[in-house]
Amino acid sequence: MRTISIILPFFKYKHYFKECLQNLAQSTFKDFELIVVLDHPTEDIDDLLEEYNSIFDMRIYTLPEGVTGVAACRNVGIQQAKGAYLYFLDSDDYVLEDTLQNMIKAMDHDVDMVNGVLNHTWNNKANYLHKVENKEVDEEDQEEREQRRLNKLSDFVSFASYEKDEQQAQAIFYTMDNRRGIRTFTVLGNLYNRDFVVRNNFKFNENFRYYSDMTFMCPLLEKLNTSLRVEDAIYVKRKHNDPINEPALSQEENDNRFNERCDAVEYTRTLLKEEGVVRFCLDRKIVSYFVSKMSKRIRRSQDDLWRTDYFERIAKTIDGIRPEVMNRYKRNSKKMVACLQNRDLKGVQSCVRRKLGIKKFFRVFKNKNVLFKLAYYHIYSKKTIQDNVILFETFMAKNYSDSPKYIYEYIAKNYPGKYKCVWALNDGHEVPYGAEVVKRFSFKYAYYLAVSKYFVFNVRQPLWYRKREGQVFVETWHGTPLKRLVFDQEEVTSASPKYKQQFYRQRQEWDYLVSANPFSTKTFRSCFMYEGKMLEYGYPRNDILYWPNKDEIAKDLRKKLGIPEDKKTILYAPTWRDDEHYGKGEYKFTLALDLKLMMEKLSDEYVVLLRTHHYIADNIDTTGLEGFVYNLSKYDDISEIYLISDICITDYSSVFFDFANLKRPVLFYTYDIEKYKNQLRGFYIDMNTEVPGPLLYTSEEVVDAILNIDQINEEYKERYEEFYKRFCCYDDGILQKKYLSKKGEDSHVDKAFKTI
Repeated sequence: MRTISIILPFFKYKHYFKECLQNLAQSTFKDFELIVVLDHPTEDIDDLLEEYNSIFDMRIYTLPEGVTGVAACRNVGIQQAKGAYLYFLDSDDYVLEDTLQNMIKAMDHDVDMVNGVLNHTWNNKANYLHKVENKEVDEEDQEEREQRRLNKLSDFVSFASYEKDEQQAQAIFYTMDNRRGIRTFTVLGNLYNRDFVVRNNFKFNENFRYYSDMTFMCPLLEKLNTSLRVEDAIYVKRKHNDPINEPALSQEENDNRFNERCDAVEYTRTLLKEEGVVRFCLDRKIVSYFVSKMSKRIRRSQDDLWRTDYFERIAKTIDGIRPEVMNRYKRNSKKMVACLQNRDLKGVQSCVRRKLGIKKFFRVFKNKNVLFKLAYYHIYSKKTIQDNVILFETFMAKNYSDSPKYIYEYIAKNYPGKYKCVWALNDGHEVPYGAEVVKRFSFKYAYYLAVSKYFVFNVRQPLWYRKREGQVFVETWHGTPLKRLVFDQEEVTSASPKYKQQFYRQRQEWDYLVSANPFSTKTFRSCFMYEGKMLEYGYPRNDILYWPNKDEIAKDLRKKLGIPEDKKTILYAPTWRDDEHYGKGEYKFTLALDLKLMMEKLSDEYVVLLRTHHYIADNIDTTGLEGFVYNLSKYDDISEIYLISDICITDYSSVFFDFANLKRPVLFYTYDIEKYKNQLRGFYIDMNTEVPGPLLYTSEEVVDAILNIDQINEEYKERYEEFYKRFCCYDDGILQKKYLSKKGEDSHVDKAFKTI
């Protein structure tokens, strides 16, 4: 007989299931049977089951017709289990290698349950471990947090009067009281004595899709006699990066979820002692949900259900709480619950206003920068939209550049006085032709977000912005995509794990999206899930690369930057790495290219122009490289830098798509390509066969390629030509005019701006 029976339901999302099985195969503990229960899968997984059936002691069961849900799957698993212990595993989650081994050691003490640690993540195991390993935690802070946790545990044990049954109290604390919300109350991450489960006939209520865990766990905790906590037994609960197309069960939008929450609480109460601690903790969870979550919906939601049907439904549930539950709540929360029990909606709303008002006051007190948002929502958004105002922004107001710059300058030159142009720019930038400049995230910025008729941005708009009826949003974007974007990414490792969810809402506000080529059009439709109007004219920023006076512009710029006339230039423009960041929009970057070696080998003929991505927060140290390396990361317009660059070196940045318009050599320094391709992003095109230059993996190879650049040019001549025809097909030097011409051949933007 196997020691552990792992019960694993499966419904959908084969790729998550595969990763779950892969990680389970890496477990150091092997003495388990795997019970897979199929809930009428939507995908063919026979190949996976066949592959892993040879690795695991696996048994497969299928729910009968008319029966569905994770609760039913788990009940089947309990019935069929033969192991001494039970472990529940969801098909989109995973355990670390030593988790089961560490738990089974604790079972040597013959306990009813071993309580492990449940961690939440948005990432696969490789990226999860990377983030854990690279998380910079001060040891003193860690000790302080641990002490606070122990103090909370001690308080709970004392409060629960469980000094004689401390093990039970600890189990209740870690699985219920110390976890926020009802959805986080779960059976996952624990190892259960099967005899204890079967003897007490613990089952999941199959009538509940979302909240069946409490129907199993609450009675179990109440009858628990012996339990141990194992800190190094980690279960990783995985959230889905794409809740739009692939929501996890906890991310599903379902109109019945609210009623089921109340029904599940009321049902579970019938299984518990009225005066017991488990019942007390369960009541606290439903009260906390009302005062912290639902109260906001009552105040802010546009859906009256929260003030009618839902209000009455949760009132019925709250009626069943024990009075002493409210002793640990603050005065306003007590009053709010009392009003609910009296069905006093206005009284609840008054308490909510007070609560949110106090919270807002302290937010403002701590951070006065939130004031402009309040002004946006409560003052500016009520003002009339001004038909002649256009707001421009590039790269989160870090510079004056890109396609919005060239569209603006065309407007300023050809329609003087017709439009009031406003630029969002930080750091004291100046803009030609008299545009008003406002600092991003300021009162003026908030004002123009509210009253501008038109927006021309090259990145996403702020999350707190809400497009008003009558406003027109032109999204130029900022590059032909090489690396996979948004909904084409299987894994999101960036600083914002809600990237896909946020993007989905933001792109719904775009009226027009600019495309640089047919490839981009197809890709944007997919990766952005964009169904709006596409402007297939190319990027206006590339016009400068075709202007008759481009050589003169380049000469003036070299002089301005102090670049020797007798030296050729190498542009090095790397992108950021998603998994290396300080916070949202601030990424770490370690220079992997050996600039000292390049200086030693190339300085007689070349200089290097260093241009990092605007997301990169690190200032690259070029000490000792003066006269050879020119750090142009803060220079506004990279299109101008292209003009003075003889060779471009990049990795996975889209800069080479634009640089190719000049038909000058491109080299790819791809030292971490396997990680970038397989773990971080992945690519839309085959870098080995489609990019217009060689893939180089060491600094020595880069130097050698530059020394033999003529040979490289000849070797990649045909591929470069094919690449140019495919990706530079719209660029002709007059794209500004195509976007905003008086005659405008069916120009959507022309119509939007009402040009005559």
